[in-house]
Amino acid sequence: MNKKILAASILAATAGLASSQDIVKIGHVAGITGPVAYFGKDTENATRMAIEHLNARGTTIAGRKVTFQLVAEDDAGDPKQATSVAQKLVDAKVNGVIGHQTSGTTIPASKIYHTGGIPQISPSSTSPKYTQQGFNTAFRTIANDVQLGQALGRYATGAMKVRRVAVVDDRTAYGQGLVMEFSRSLQQQGGTIVAREFTNDKATDFSAIVTRIRATKPDMVFFGGLSATAGPMLRQMKQLGMNVRMMGGDGICSDEIFKLSGGTMADGQVVCAEAGGVRGEGKAGMDKFRADYKKRFGIDVQINAPYAYDATMVMADAMVKAGSAAPAKYLPFLAKANYKGVTGPVAFDARGDVRDGTITLYGFKGGKRSLITVTK
Repeated sequence: MNKKILAASILAATAGLASSQDIVKIGHVAGITGPVAYFGKDTENATRMAIEHLNARGTTIAGRKVTFQLVAEDDAGDPKQATSVAQKLVDAKVNGVIGHQTSGTTIPASKIYHTGGIPQISPSSTSPKYTQQGFNTAFRTIANDVQLGQALGRYATGAMKVRRVAVVDDRTAYGQGLVMEFSRSLQQQGGTIVAREFTNDKATDFSAIVTRIRATKPDMVFFGGLSATAGPMLRQMKQLGMNVRMMGGDGICSDEIFKLSGGTMADGQVVCAEAGGVRGEGKAGMDKFRADYKKRFGIDVQINAPYAYDATMVMADAMVKAGSAAPAKYLPFLAKANYKGVTGPVAFDARGDVRDGTITLYGFKGGKRSLITVTK
């Protein structure tokens, strides 16, 4: 009798072990609460959709069918909360992480994932510092601020004929980095920075900044930050009789900016750049993804959802090729990825930056984004 009980116990334990090995946990972290929660939910939804697709197709690793499981966390866009959540995911022994959302949260969290040996792919963080730390666990599926700033500087001085620019950043890693790269590009193209101002990502009153900028008579204001700040700034620019154009990166590249400006944003007033985009034959795949996303969640893609989807799929693809979901085993395959995604080919350079990243420029008409061009 005792032998039978012992055998049953061993069998149950073995079954439990096999079951746990067949679960692949993918963490996702972004600001799901706070002023830019719509960006965070955008990538969380896409990660969930990718996991649903992986499970629906019956993905196997080393000949065994596995079930991918989403472990979603909220860092509220706060660096301190980001590190706390990162440690929580490491302790939970997730197999990989998609996130974080902002550069200011991604950079401090990346050290924790590296220490824990957990691969991390950000679908939205653009600061060059993220991949310059030497962490072999850090990757991104979008272009960085160097590429973004250069493209915006060229477009401002070229197509827009801008020469005098006032720059404002929100003192985040993202905002400061983007302003620095744009300023460098603008000056290389013969433009001039006539004013340098800063605010913070929680500010609501910009009257003093706008007044000082107005006195310099710029052709344009370049803002390094998010639409939650840019929208109210546009409204106060209008109130103070300052009707110049605004340019920024993917942080302001959402239809939400029109709502946040109180409807004061004029057609053609804002130009923004998304760190990614597809051209030619890739457009059909991207259009299908957007349609599938809307059907699944009932809302439109904001910006980074396709890059979160591809981040999840390329991570799973590395696991399949490695024959293991163990981070140490599939990490070398992730570093050598060559995956055809909805955003185009996904491959990483030695630092973990996506190779041949594209930039998409947008304007706004009737409060909605409208495509200008896709460039390198």
